[in-house]
Amino acid sequence: MNPTILAATTGRILRQLRHDRRTVALLVVVPTVLLTLVYFMYADQPAPPGAPSPFDRVALVMLGFFPFIIMFLVTSIAMLRERTSGTLERLLTTPLGKLDLLFGYGIAFGLAGVVQSTVAAAAAYRLLGLTTAGSAGLVVLIAAVNAVLAVALGLFCSAFARTEFQAVQFMPVVVAPQLLLCGLFVPRDQMAGWLQAVSDALPLSYAVEALQEVGAHSAPTGLMWRDVSIVAGAAVLALVLAAATLRRRSG
Repeated sequence: MNPTILAATTGRILRQLRHDRRTVALLVVVPTVLLTLVYFMYADQPAPPGAPSPFDRVALVMLGFFPFIIMFLVTSIAMLRERTSGTLERLLTTPLGKLDLLFGYGIAFGLAGVVQSTVAAAAAYRLLGLTTAGSAGLVVLIAAVNAVLAVALGLFCSAFARTEFQAVQFMPVVVAPQLLLCGLFVPRDQMAGWLQAVSDALPLSYAVEALQEVGAHSAPTGLMWRDVSIVAGAAVLALVLAAATLRRRSG
């Protein structure tokens, strides 16, 4: 990768994102609205003695999950548009390399993920009363890494789609199993053996575990840093795979 080209690519994507008001609203407003719905769903639910409230438990995981699902959707469609419009083919005739382009997307949308996570976390902690033993900054960090992972997976999956409808169809394949098996609904160690093995292979499981560590411990734990490293490593691997499968045009 060329650092100068990478920086220019990142700037171009950020400028495009800034001028797309609907996408900005999707990134910034929607997670806060959904967290508010979660709050009212669990507002009157009792908590066992000594256990976190149902809202604290679910909202903490949602702060990591919302960037994942939204960034996956936005990125897969954005890259598909680059291909179908011919923009990608023109860009790749310049000194821009595939890794410059894809890591530029990762950095740009990762920064958007930081903004998204910061706004959602601020609303959750200050307006909705979310309480965690660890700091909100760690929650934002994990959510941002999760956003980069979603960007990388979105770029990878977009290579196999020819239309925006096909790109959206990857969501139930990539996102839904990770949500169901991440440990939010049933603790991973209580799942059937084969389901636990599948869960162990899914990166979102480690993001959720890292968030749960922040919820339970006042200081960062070794397990939390291990899980964050796994999610970051999965993101880099997905970006490399996306570079290997990137096509100039759809069809």
